[in-house]
Amino acid sequence: MKNFKRENLLFSLCGLNCGLCPMNLNQYCPGCGGGEGNQSCSIAKCSLQHEKVEYCYQCENYPCEKYDNIDAFDSFITHQHQKQDMKKFRQLGVSLYSAEQQRKKVLLNHLLNTYNDGRKKTLFCVAVNLLEIDDLENIINELDKNTLNLSLKEKAAYAASLLQKISVNKNIILRLRKKRNEQ
Repeated sequence: MKNFKRENLLFSLCGLNCGLCPMNLNQYCPGCGGGEGNQSCSIAKCSLQHEKVEYCYQCENYPCEKYDNIDAFDSFITHQHQKQDMKKFRQLGVSLYSAEQQRKKVLLNHLLNTYNDGRKKTLFCVAVNLLEIDDLENIINELDKNTLNLSLKEKAAYAASLLQKISVNKNIILRLRKKRNEQ
């Protein structure tokens, strides 16, 4: 979007972890405010009208009506923890939250490079977005120890089963939620 640029391309204006998005990983999208490759966004337009705030929580009107049901449905990336992540970002600050996201990106790349059979990218992106780092590290350690003699298809299935198991225990949905057309 023209004239919309931001410093932190890993965490969006509205609270999405852009650095963990499949569109960003495939280099189809530079991240929120990453230049002319960005999609038009009503929240980005709002930011330009409100003195170019770097994060919505810095706006005196936050949370506004744009945040009503913002985390009810997903796009290419999960929105399930969007408000929660914005709150966590605000509490931790840019440095600590960004360091956590960098670590998650390393873990995601390991999952994708080692355990993706071509059908698990979305699952891995959603899982890394929603699960805590300790849980992800424990799963990856278990995978790395127990999958040496497995085929890629078996590794992918085992990874998916471990991620699904922990998500059920934590009451987390590891899939993108599509908006249903109202009838």
